[in-house]
Amino acid sequence: MEANQEKAPETASGGDAPRPVRAVCVFCGSRPGNQPSFSAAALDLGKQLVERQLDLVYGGGSGGLMGLVSKAVHDGGRHVLGVIPSALLPEEVSGETLGEVKVVRDMHERKSEMAKHSDAFIALPVNG
Repeated sequence: MEANQEKAPETASGGDAPRPVRAVCVFCGSRPGNQPSFSAAALDLGKQLVERQLDLVYGGGSGGLMGLVSKAVHDGGRHVLGVIPSALLPEEVSGETLGEVKVVRDMHERKSEMAKHSDAFIALPVNG
């Protein structure tokens, strides 16, 4: 691929025809996990999303795996949307939040908002 040539967007199947994937929802932990490979995988995933010109929707936490993925995507210039219930704000947002943060009432609304803004989903391990 030439340097000035743009990558074609990824596609998601569903319905009658594939649609482009523009935003990926990543489910992961607010802690780094018990294995260093988890942190490495989260960081690599963030870089891969940027390379593929994909935006991120995630749980809104600033620490752990969530923080690593969101920082990599934000630092790469892509849009980051964190969706977090108000009850979890003090616990999961211990540092600087990156990108857009949407505060919702509860976990049900959180999942609904994440689904509404996403074209594809990835789940990373939480513990190990």
